[in-house]
Amino acid sequence: MPFVWPHRHHRRRARGVVMSPRSHIKPVVGTAAALLLVASSGLLAGCGTDAKSDASAGDTHGVADHMAEHDQAQQPMQTTAADWKPVAGTLGRTGTLMKGTVYHVVLARKDLKVTTQGVAIKPGLSLGGYANFAKYHDGTMLMGDLVVTETELPKVTDALQAAGIEQTALHKHLLQQTPAIWWTHIHAMGDPVKLAKGLKSALDATAIPPASPPPATQPPIALDTTGIDKALGRKGAADGGIYKFTIARANTITDGTHVLPPALGLTTGINFQPLGGNKAAINGDFVMTAPEVQKVIQALRKGNIDIVELHNHALNDQPRLFYLHYWATADGVTLAKALRPALDATNPAVPTA
Repeated sequence: MPFVWPHRHHRRRARGVVMSPRSHIKPVVGTAAALLLVASSGLLAGCGTDAKSDASAGDTHGVADHMAEHDQAQQPMQTTAADWKPVAGTLGRTGTLMKGTVYHVVLARKDLKVTTQGVAIKPGLSLGGYANFAKYHDGTMLMGDLVVTETELPKVTDALQAAGIEQTALHKHLLQQTPAIWWTHIHAMGDPVKLAKGLKSALDATAIPPASPPPATQPPIALDTTGIDKALGRKGAADGGIYKFTIARANTITDGTHVLPPALGLTTGINFQPLGGNKAAINGDFVMTAPEVQKVIQALRKGNIDIVELHNHALNDQPRLFYLHYWATADGVTLAKALRPALDATNPAVPTA
């Protein structure tokens, strides 16, 4: 039976916060620890926005008691593609349901002709924005990464803030690029259709094109992919002319009371764009905990791989995660061998195949 979104008057209390009609798309507070800390000063605020909450300071005791009683975070709910049709209709874009829990909407910038250090960037290497939705018992979570031009950024920011959608990071994926591009991460909790409506207002401030259907066959990858697979200890996949690795962490990540599946975007990405003669440009990001950051930087620099950016994607993840973007051009297998020590320093999940 398809999942039915609960009526707004029958929503459960979200970690002690009553989600009123006017706050359905306002981000909820992250952790019980944060709630208790804020309550001690008599204040209750959202994470990164000026949105007001309907909870009083007294509600924090119920939150702490609830978490202590259950001693676990909630997993995302299983859904069907049909459950997400209202979201797709609101966005005007169809997504893909991943493992029954994450509705993934591709927002790639195929409209842009981007170059960096003389390399023409394919969308799959660095320009693949997305929006992910996951349903929990207390609401739907939106997490994503929007790729916007510098001229689009102010309007996108204003639209997101007006919709109550948090911006949790603003950064670069490439050292130098033409035209100037920015990447902004987003997060919100609430009613799925209202989240989609708010996101669409931001997308309308960009020229992000609708997703095109995947080709019947993938174009050949002019790289020694067998050698790259061996060097990285796992098998990659061809996607739009890019050879890609998407690698989850071995540990569980939470945001407040919510378990975050890797498909929400909590993965290391390693992308190879063929340049001819078995050479490649590499770009992507490593997901790391704080103790891993310096080890990854040192490993990458030892392999002559440039560090582009070090930042967060979220505000309330536990353990705290950081992301490091990188860039290099060289022989593909040589690059893969240089990447391996950095990957091994990040507690990656064991390959399943």
